[in-house]
Amino acid sequence: MVANIAEFAQTNIEIEYLHKVFKLQKDAYRKAPYPSLAVRKANLAKLKGALKKYQRALVEAMNEDFGGRGIVESTMADVVMAQNACSHNSKHVAKWMKSSKRSPGIMNIPGSAEVMYQPLGVIGVIAPWNYPVQLAAIPLAGALAAGNRSVIKMSEFTPKTSVVFKEAMASVFSEDEVAVVMGEADVAVEFSKQPWDHLVFTGATSIAYHVMRAAAEHLTPLTLELGGKSPTILDADVSMEDACPKIAFGKTMNAGQTCIAPDYILCPENRVEEFVKTMTKTVAYMHPTIRDNKYYTSIVNDRQYQRLQGVLKDAEAKGAEIIAINPGNETFEGSRKMPLHLVIKGTDNMKVLQDEIFGPILPVIPYKTIDDAIDYVNDRPRPLALYYFGHNKANENKIMKHTHSGGVSINETVIHASVENLPFGGVGPSGMGHYHAEEGFRTFSKAKGIYRKGKLNLAKFVAYPPYDKGFKKAAMNALSGGK
Repeated sequence: MVANIAEFAQTNIEIEYLHKVFKLQKDAYRKAPYPSLAVRKANLAKLKGALKKYQRALVEAMNEDFGGRGIVESTMADVVMAQNACSHNSKHVAKWMKSSKRSPGIMNIPGSAEVMYQPLGVIGVIAPWNYPVQLAAIPLAGALAAGNRSVIKMSEFTPKTSVVFKEAMASVFSEDEVAVVMGEADVAVEFSKQPWDHLVFTGATSIAYHVMRAAAEHLTPLTLELGGKSPTILDADVSMEDACPKIAFGKTMNAGQTCIAPDYILCPENRVEEFVKTMTKTVAYMHPTIRDNKYYTSIVNDRQYQRLQGVLKDAEAKGAEIIAINPGNETFEGSRKMPLHLVIKGTDNMKVLQDEIFGPILPVIPYKTIDDAIDYVNDRPRPLALYYFGHNKANENKIMKHTHSGGVSINETVIHASVENLPFGGVGPSGMGHYHAEEGFRTFSKAKGIYRKGKLNLAKFVAYPPYDKGFKKAAMNALSGGK
């Protein structure tokens, strides 16, 4: 009861703080609605500097929150990737800010037309737990480049990371520039109800429905970064020795708790056994131990761990073959470390082939022809990522043109998300909108069309009433097809 009262009180404190900083930022934006290039680059430098200064503390906090987080993953995929976004945005923001000149059309001469990219105002960001620094800081970097202010809601599942991230932001930004809100799900609900100028949500599709409904009350524009079951298609000519290390890298990163992790393998039916053998050998080489391996991440909490165990039990009970790649033959009681499990002979009535896995479980689905593989993908909701392994250009082009996904890596996995010049975003059930790169700048800007009239007003001789006299009468008849 005491814990509930304390949690309730803390929730109220965070909600009051949310309302306070939202108003502060709204007021501050009205006083400075178009920050200069110098201000934007300074803000990006401050964000990058804070991430560098607090890098070790953030990595240690993520390790505690997960009960064991791969040190390379926390460093490179979370903190450094966010620093790189700051550098990229700073390098290109001057170009992005420039107005785009457009032709006014012959009917509007003399005159000129352009598109001005204007900051939207105050951007709300709801960050998830799986990459808590990257998925808070990269949207923030885009918002700052576009000249906005931002409030970030950190995940309640990574509380220590949230505290450090908040301290890092407070060390370089005032609350009317960037603010960090913490708290449980009730705070996130209230957060999504605010009249943001744009709201970014990264998380589960099931939660996105609620976020979208709340945002609809104010017609708040949204960027939704969700997930789904990202397929990996192995072509008939693929080298398993080349493909398996790349698939293992993408699937075991963060113990599979990655929105763009390979979710299932589509393998030529005559090569399934070869894939299983090569994948087993590859993963055993990469992770010869699991439990005490500081480079291998734990499942974030007991709830997620039990969910994944339930997925495996459901598949096994319905006839699947489960292969745990555990080279050290370790036991995991009292730990949330979980080795990669291959699932063979999976069927559509199994949870493993129904919902996004978000963990170290990898179903292997046999197919006969590349058209069968394409049909399998297209029979399911559009995913956040798709991976193709092979060197048949005709098949590659066919897959690219006949499937939809948020992004693609060819002969690699997950890397497309780290290419700074590429947009990142889902399609349909895997999300909407983009951030990263120039597309992120555009997401957080209003493309305002502007027409400027020249001193000579020719329109009055053609377009202004009255229309029933002289030249204008003849012109209107000609335009309307009359006599």
